[in-house]
Amino acid sequence: MDGGPRVPEQRRPGSVTVTEPGTLRFGVLGPVRAWRGEEQLSTGSPQQRALLAALLLREGRTATAAELIDALWGPEPPSQALAAVRTYASRLRKILDPGVLVSESGGYAVRSPGEGALDLAVAQDLAAQADKARAAGDLCQARALLNRALTLWDGEVLAGVPGPYAETQRVRLEEWRLGLLESRLDMDLEQGCHAEAVSELTALTAAHPLRERLRELLMLALYRSGRQAEALAVYADTRRLLAEELGVDPRPGLRDLQQRILQADPALAEPSSPAAEPAVVPVRPAQLPASVPDFTGRAAFVDELSEVLSSASAAPGSPDPAGGRVMAVSALAGIGGVGKTTLAVHVAHRARAAFPDGQLYVDLQGAGPRPAEPETVLGSFLRALGTSDSAIPDSLDERAALYRSVLDGRRVLVLLDNAKDAAQIRPLLPGTGGCAALVTSRVRMVDLAGAHLVDLDVMSPDEALALFTRIVGEERVAAEREPALDVVAACGFLPLAIRIAASRLAARRTWTVSVLAAKLADERRRLDELQAGDLAVKATFELGYGQLEPPQARAFRLLGLADGPDISLAAAAAVLDLPVEDTEDLLESLVDTSLLESAAPGRYRFHDLVRLYARACAERDEQPPSEREAAMSRLLDFYLATAGRVYAIERPGDRLVDHLEPTEYPGLRFEDRHRAQDWLYAEAICLLACVRQSTAPQHLRRAVDLLWAAIDLTESGANSREYVDTGASLRAAAHAAGDQRAEARALVTVANGHHLTGRFELADEEATEALRLADSAGDPLPECWASNMLGIIALYQGHFEDGEKHLTRAIDSFRSCGDRPGEASALCNLSRIRLAMGQTTSAVSLAQQGTDMYDAMGHALKGANGRYALGLALTQCGRYEHAAERLEEALSVFRDSRMRLWEGMTLFRLAELDLAAGRPAQAATNAETALALLRGVGGEWRRGNVLTVLGRALSGIGQSGRAQVCWQEALQIFDALKVPEAEEVRALLAPRAVV
Repeated sequence: MDGGPRVPEQRRPGSVTVTEPGTLRFGVLGPVRAWRGEEQLSTGSPQQRALLAALLLREGRTATAAELIDALWGPEPPSQALAAVRTYASRLRKILDPGVLVSESGGYAVRSPGEGALDLAVAQDLAAQADKARAAGDLCQARALLNRALTLWDGEVLAGVPGPYAETQRVRLEEWRLGLLESRLDMDLEQGCHAEAVSELTALTAAHPLRERLRELLMLALYRSGRQAEALAVYADTRRLLAEELGVDPRPGLRDLQQRILQADPALAEPSSPAAEPAVVPVRPAQLPASVPDFTGRAAFVDELSEVLSSASAAPGSPDPAGGRVMAVSALAGIGGVGKTTLAVHVAHRARAAFPDGQLYVDLQGAGPRPAEPETVLGSFLRALGTSDSAIPDSLDERAALYRSVLDGRRVLVLLDNAKDAAQIRPLLPGTGGCAALVTSRVRMVDLAGAHLVDLDVMSPDEALALFTRIVGEERVAAEREPALDVVAACGFLPLAIRIAASRLAARRTWTVSVLAAKLADERRRLDELQAGDLAVKATFELGYGQLEPPQARAFRLLGLADGPDISLAAAAAVLDLPVEDTEDLLESLVDTSLLESAAPGRYRFHDLVRLYARACAERDEQPPSEREAAMSRLLDFYLATAGRVYAIERPGDRLVDHLEPTEYPGLRFEDRHRAQDWLYAEAICLLACVRQSTAPQHLRRAVDLLWAAIDLTESGANSREYVDTGASLRAAAHAAGDQRAEARALVTVANGHHLTGRFELADEEATEALRLADSAGDPLPECWASNMLGIIALYQGHFEDGEKHLTRAIDSFRSCGDRPGEASALCNLSRIRLAMGQTTSAVSLAQQGTDMYDAMGHALKGANGRYALGLALTQCGRYEHAAERLEEALSVFRDSRMRLWEGMTLFRLAELDLAAGRPAQAATNAETALALLRGVGGEWRRGNVLTVLGRALSGIGQSGRAQVCWQEALQIFDALKVPEAEEVRALLAPRAVV
């Protein structure tokens, strides 16, 4: 950024200041303009604007008349040039404030009316501040400042201004802008934003093909995005271009980068400096649960674990020989209730200062029926570290690799609580020095290579008594020391048991320690194996449960029946069949007893062992026993009713909600579609868990309909795998129960999931079976949906006549049901078939008809699907402007609705349109963005199509080597899928192929 243009008298030291309302300000980073407040002033003819620009860019110094004549006309001015300059100056003086344009020494000067009055001066201030921020290591602030500076450019500098001086300044200021842009992109890559940078750099290298620094940044961004072959192709393209255009070789920096990529230099893999925290996403997570204030004992373990952590956190140059380059792993094992989590959290809090880049925490639910999936945990960790959803890959291996890359160079502590086994946590371990992991588990991690193993036993009698005393109070315990010892012994010296017992006593001032000891003695006599492993924990829970009031005990029992990592207040109210206010009082009282945890405001969770105990209590104590089933039925009703409302808000007029199973318990209502969406995505895991729990015949149909109503969970790309797996389990349950209606509907959800992930053969099989079963069961809705789906799948498979038959049937079926949104969907899909058959006029008409139907119903989301189809048809007709308008409208809705799949596909279609309209650079930008969005959603077939179009676009901007790499990858995808698109790509790769 050094060497940028300076305008000293327009610029003041310090931060940029916004001018007061009504003050005069000027713009040169675009057309030459002047404003008084918000009013734009007329700056006159092109020559008059050229005079104003010359004066504004003279840095406040006086320009002689001769200098101005030379600036406006060069060496051959008109005979009346001097008079013209005087006339222009006189007119400008009348427009501007008094004293701004002054005459002196036979020339003219512009005196700035105040700080921030010239856009160029503001840009200079921002660039200077960015320099300082970067030098101080604050890349986040530096990037933000440069982005603000770059937004001041408004098209071509000095646009429409004639004269040699203006042309010189245009070149100079454009060069400075590119330098600022390169600096910002360089910082993007330093902060790990390589995937996002590829699209922008692709467009920039097309616009400035001979600018080697941009090529270098593009190579690095591609390499860090896992696209090594493309990165090397960029070098080959650059070398060829420089030889053809300038007769020179690439500069040494570019050649060196090529060699380092060829050698897979580890130093290239990630930024050279730790990433700073972006302004929008939290990259310094602080996820540790609160440490208990009465932590007691365990001093030897605390010291031991702290020492292990110090091996990872030691700074370079410290006495530690590793210099902070050791990745420390400690694994704590012990029975439930022994205090593993409490100890780990306490140690982690003590070590926070040594891990300034953040602390991650997750409960892996290893002792529960559904341990957390590593890929799901990695997704949440990556988001917490600032990775955008679009940059998070789908597979476990890719997520783990990205996670290790994001952590490289950072000092982060990861607390993996309640792990099932070593296999679950291996993908979650940081891969580089400076980071550390603390793991707690009920099993000993003997197969976790390099881990420091700690076996945590029960407390010593002294530690147990100390903990009991800290909770109950010194005075009460001192008066009854022996009974206190009896209490902690009866608790098996388990910290969790002691804490619950002490909390009961602390809450009851009329009890003595002896009373509590007697109660414990009674409990122990009923549980002969109190000292035997987890039975000690059961005894502890029995103690806490026995002290609950009846409403608390009922809440405890029934809430434990629900799967899922936690439960919302509204869902808990449904389980208990109580008003929300009463439910909250009950749940908070259970939190006070330590039998329930507050996961977040309005959300609650059980420790996994407490949940198991709560379920045992429900089976033993809940009377009548039918109340257990009734509680889960209410929860299912709650989710189904609420999800149905979310669906209805997103799709007004859609008849699906009229065909859902009736519910007795009401759901939530929403003020707008965004709050409805927020609920659906926040409840996704719990909702799917409820569906999986509800496979009994009396719940099955509602469970299937709940999954169907929550279809956005797969269309958005969120929870796609869990959604499809859940649908498959429902299908199996329905088949076993002989319920054809439920099976057909479950098959529709599974087929839809396969269709959206590009598994078209599976989708075709499932949809065909759904159609057969729906017809047999006399259920019209899955028949409609299956026919519609079979039509679009046939399009993708190239079976156009079959697709036309399926969609014609779908249109008739939807009309028979009075389902106008469904009819509109099938019309738009039929438009796609007709387009593929070359019937463009019919395609446009059908898509327009479907879109009009959606609009008449106020159906924004599905209306976007209509515009998508209409945009494709208009593109094929060559009506590019109208097509772009429709696709941009669709893109806005998809983006607002978090439909990542369709956002990516719309950008892909815009790229196709750009190619057809002769805009390969814009096509490359849109295709690159689509590629990033479709990572993890849409399936390989769609990815192959985007790569094909990206290759065409790259070929169009002269990056033929990189285009070949994209086509080769697309060909591998299509060959593996055995689809006809492979022949198209093979033709593109053939020698002398015409693109």
